[in-house]
Amino acid sequence: MTKVNAFITVIDDVYDVYGTLEELELFTEAIDRWDLSGMDILPDYMKICFEELYNFVNEFSFQVQNKSGYYITPHLKKAWTSLCKAYLIEAKWYHGGYTPSLEEYLENAWISISAHVILTHTYFLIQDSFKKEELVCLQEKSNIIRFSAMILRLANDLGTYKRENETGDIPKSIQCYMNQNGASEIEAREYVKSMIFTTWKKMNKEAHTSCFSESFKDSTINLARMALCMYQHGDGHTIQDSKIQNHVMLLIFNPIPIVCSTQ
Repeated sequence: MTKVNAFITVIDDVYDVYGTLEELELFTEAIDRWDLSGMDILPDYMKICFEELYNFVNEFSFQVQNKSGYYITPHLKKAWTSLCKAYLIEAKWYHGGYTPSLEEYLENAWISISAHVILTHTYFLIQDSFKKEELVCLQEKSNIIRFSAMILRLANDLGTYKRENETGDIPKSIQCYMNQNGASEIEAREYVKSMIFTTWKKMNKEAHTSCFSESFKDSTINLARMALCMYQHGDGHTIQDSKIQNHVMLLIFNPIPIVCSTQ
């Protein structure tokens, strides 16, 4: 999963800050074809990225197939293709100076936040969690995946929109709401927070009715929890915020003091 998130970050930067629109269209087509023989048309840096992603996905799929007997490459390929197509839509918006409506933005942005890629890989990593009949729900991005992704997207927007607006990026949900409704920034932020609250309620309800395993449902909920932690003080992913650094240190590196009491 660390590799999955590393690939997402690199590819996101390719679409956001590095590739030209023509290069991004070629890269998206290469991902959609999923064939190394067709990558000759790509710039060298994209060849490296595509080949490494291709090899990683095939290796991941091979390991899962050895344990479960399921051939999952088509599911992983579809998730990465959907992500890159969503990135390409945003790149076209940016290069065209287009501001979408809030609804149009969110319909694409819940995919471009990459939660469905993360959760698709997670699904196949949970031991004995997946069943053949559930794969249709996974392919169609069930509601519990969509709700988790939406919370991640909205939390990300709240934490990153100021920095990304200054450095150059497409309008996020806050700017889309302001533009659409003539609202102030404060009003837009409060509206986005209310959307997070509403989506949490929907996800909690979905967790009781979804056909997925309890372990996978917990993973979707934990991804949304992570989002609120990561972006509560700003952009905790891109900017090395001291509060986020402290959380990581406490979680992973610092020892937990154990106080033994004597009777």
